[in-house]
Amino acid sequence: MKQAEFDGKGNCVRWTETAGDDPARVYVHGLGAASTVYHAHIAARPELAGRRSLFVDLPGHGISDRPEHFGYTLDDHADALAAALDEAGATGAELIAHSMGGSVAIVLAHRRPDLVSRLVLTEANLDPCPPVTAGSSGIASYEEDDYVNGGHARVLEKVGPQWAATMRLADPRALHRTATGLFRGSNPTMRRILEGLAIDRVYLQGALSGELKGREGLEDAGVRVVTVPGAGHNIMFDDPAAFAAEIAGTT
Repeated sequence: MKQAEFDGKGNCVRWTETAGDDPARVYVHGLGAASTVYHAHIAARPELAGRRSLFVDLPGHGISDRPEHFGYTLDDHADALAAALDEAGATGAELIAHSMGGSVAIVLAHRRPDLVSRLVLTEANLDPCPPVTAGSSGIASYEEDDYVNGGHARVLEKVGPQWAATMRLADPRALHRTATGLFRGSNPTMRRILEGLAIDRVYLQGALSGELKGREGLEDAGVRVVTVPGAGHNIMFDDPAAFAAEIAGTT
């Protein structure tokens, strides 16, 4: 386990990593998740062997610290992720990022282009105010104290066992602030940032999740958009082979 201070107050973002060649592949989890749980089995596949791999847990999640007075906005998370990559010496990294983590990765690529050479995004949130069916919208619909004092427990009862297994490891206050920050989005929006980046960009959409909003605009901007048949939001679990092939760039 490795760590880097992210808030000037001694709190640390942490990650585990495997040795290999650069550029590093950096795996970033979604809301209420943890990077190793969602991505370690992918990085271990033979077609991805030999590359340095980092599994970063964002503040408030997994093994990272969860300070009470941290903002947990997308910008805050991007700065914490930058602190991890700076400490690791991982410049020009490939970021493989899921859902909310994809939003953070986009913001990071905008704020610190020296750290990111490629984005592989799995159903990343691109727009503010996601639909009410999204997990972040449900969490953000609570007032913060109401979520901490009872709402978190109710949400854990409603989500599936897979998400609950990692969500219960996240700090409730951090989770609420992260969901609220995701609901508000970034300025410019994550979609506009993604369309304006000059690096290699891949966006994976599970066919079971429906058609990707604004797909044509993304493709016009040079984003490779891939629909994965038979997969939902968690493509890394639903079709690991297809997911790994896109990371490897062999499709």
